[in-house]
Amino acid sequence: MDFWKKRFEKFSVSYEETTRFGQTHLQFEDPHGLQLSLVEQESGRNSQWPFNGISEIEAIKGFSGATLLSINVKETATLLEETMGFERVGEQDGFIRFSSNAAIGGTIDLYADNVGTGRLGAGTVHHIAYRAKDDDEQVEWQKHVANAGYQVTPVQDRQYFNAIYFRERGQLLFEIATDPPGFAHDESYKTMGEQLKLPEWYESDRDKIEANLRPAEVRTINHL
Repeated sequence: MDFWKKRFEKFSVSYEETTRFGQTHLQFEDPHGLQLSLVEQESGRNSQWPFNGISEIEAIKGFSGATLLSINVKETATLLEETMGFERVGEQDGFIRFSSNAAIGGTIDLYADNVGTGRLGAGTVHHIAYRAKDDDEQVEWQKHVANAGYQVTPVQDRQYFNAIYFRERGQLLFEIATDPPGFAHDESYKTMGEQLKLPEWYESDRDKIEANLRPAEVRTINHL
């Protein structure tokens, strides 16, 4: 945490240090107002991509979890426990914590008061996604969620994974996506990112899409 506090201060990123369920959070906003936190967590594999003064020890491992705001907290809590299989840990400082046995990404903090319906736009999250190990497990989840009384979409082909979606009764959109086929099925890891890959149904619009893309650049900065 000391590393990231110094880094935030160096680059003039405003943050607030808070504690939730015994974890220290560095809360900050991205340029569009999206609310983010950095959390220390021993579980989960360390990053394998040291870069530009950030070692494997300080690098972000992945998503620790998510904070949900619901228009019907009771219904969302019931879904998390009874349908999704999360364990209710407790309530503290206006949040209800749920957890799973995942090494990383298994924490959900649900804001304990009902809120109004959200609006899409910069600084918001469209949906929250969960993982299924393969197509068979995804179909099992599709049946399970439908049997619990929720409207679930057919399987959607997303080129690098398959996805199903459902909106729970707190009006949050949930996705369950497969790991396979993965991002290396149409190019190798060594050449990944050198070309723009498109689903076949967008290939006819390639010229138009490429013409509207902004150049991407990996910036290097002075080390701390």
